[in-house]
Amino acid sequence: MYLALYRAWRPETFEEILGQEHIVKILKNQIKDDTASHAYLFCGSRGTGKTTTARIFAKGVNCTSDAGRPCGVCENCMAIKNGRFIDVIEIDAASNNGVDNIRELRESVKYPPAVGRKKVYIIDEVHMLSAGAFNALLKTLEEPPEYVVFILATTESQKLPATILSRCMRLDFRRVSETLIRERMEKICRERGVDVSDAALRLIAMNADGSVRDGLSILDQCIAAGDLKVTREDVLELIGASSEEVYLDMADMIKDGSGGEALLLLDRLMAEGKDARQFLRDMLAHYRNLLIAKFIKQPADMLNVSYENAERITKQSEGIPLADINHAIREVSKTSAEARWSTQPRILAELCVVLLSEGAAALEAAPAPKKRTAAPAPVPVPQQKTEADALHGKESPEAFQNNLWDSLFEGADGLRGSFTIIRKAEIRTTSENEYIVAARSASVKGIIDKHKRTIEELLEKRTGKNRTIKCVIEDEKDGNSSEKRIEDVAAEIGNALGLSVEIEE
Repeated sequence: MYLALYRAWRPETFEEILGQEHIVKILKNQIKDDTASHAYLFCGSRGTGKTTTARIFAKGVNCTSDAGRPCGVCENCMAIKNGRFIDVIEIDAASNNGVDNIRELRESVKYPPAVGRKKVYIIDEVHMLSAGAFNALLKTLEEPPEYVVFILATTESQKLPATILSRCMRLDFRRVSETLIRERMEKICRERGVDVSDAALRLIAMNADGSVRDGLSILDQCIAAGDLKVTREDVLELIGASSEEVYLDMADMIKDGSGGEALLLLDRLMAEGKDARQFLRDMLAHYRNLLIAKFIKQPADMLNVSYENAERITKQSEGIPLADINHAIREVSKTSAEARWSTQPRILAELCVVLLSEGAAALEAAPAPKKRTAAPAPVPVPQQKTEADALHGKESPEAFQNNLWDSLFEGADGLRGSFTIIRKAEIRTTSENEYIVAARSASVKGIIDKHKRTIEELLEKRTGKNRTIKCVIEDEKDGNSSEKRIEDVAAEIGNALGLSVEIEE
């Protein structure tokens, strides 16, 4: 029967374990000195060797060799390797997580080892035990018989009760470097006669993300799909550019404003079966990683990624402003929440990618596009003059006052219905604190008095001097009475209706 690569190449001695030298050193010394603890907690991400190390340790405490233990060749070592050693009991807590299962374990603990020196219980995925099962395990875990060793393995140590954690020697397994994974895969391919390119090995190692088992599983698929020759293109076709590489590329496209390329990458992911909601969750996690990398020099452990991927994330983070990362986290988070209840999550994901790549803040703030029309002819704006100009002889005080009054009401919305009538008045004199304005009739004076405060503010803006206005009625002259009566009527109508009523000459 064909064995998968990760099973066929499972380490059988401590020397074959990859990337866990700090743990190997402790366990070898304890075996050598016969100081093995009664309970261990092996923590770490998947595929880093927790269960394999537990089996090798079980060999070590039961090996019959006088030399370095475990030897891997004695009868006990071979029996443990083949799963036939009666004193090594492996329990999958995911499917045996009830109180009754732990009670059975407690009963079996009472019996001494039948063959070896130690009775070893390996409980995998221990965080899956129920609360009742943990309580049932506590006493036995704290004071087991001297011939019993418990090894608890988990990928989620934060889910274990503090009472369990305090009773175990905790050993944390690190993600394996890409270099070690690549070297191991190269050795396997060489012994199996597989021609694999260095670029393909680097891509597989990157997507393994520190998990030896994941890397060997990907390599196994590539070998099975080819004719003993594996190229980078074969790897891409098999796995797509998944894992961190996708999100690194997506973030680069968004940073560069390449919305079209980002949409094409998203379309490829969807064609490969990626769920739009999961894509949004993974994008949110990636931007969170970029945020963490902004503030932590060595973020690999906190990000729970390989050191090489942590370096790539850190390098990318340096090129993206913190404000952009913050905006992306908010936008992706909002879209992810909306996608939970949407029947079209892909459309929301596409919109999110476009908004981020094109600059969401600018798009949201931009006004709705208007239909193009011919540009209107420019309106000449009267040149504003100051009182200082008049004082320096550039313009007489009388001319300055007339120009000031004529240009005063351009764009004055509050006087839209009356300014045509008001403009017929004139500034007659100016003192340090007051303007004297001459109106042609009582109606015009009434309008000016009504808008007195507004007119004073406009004058202050134009001259820079705060003055009040005093409106007086101009003396009537012969022949002007008819004109004044018409203006009175026009002013009253315009003031009542809020309209500009002009009198044609």
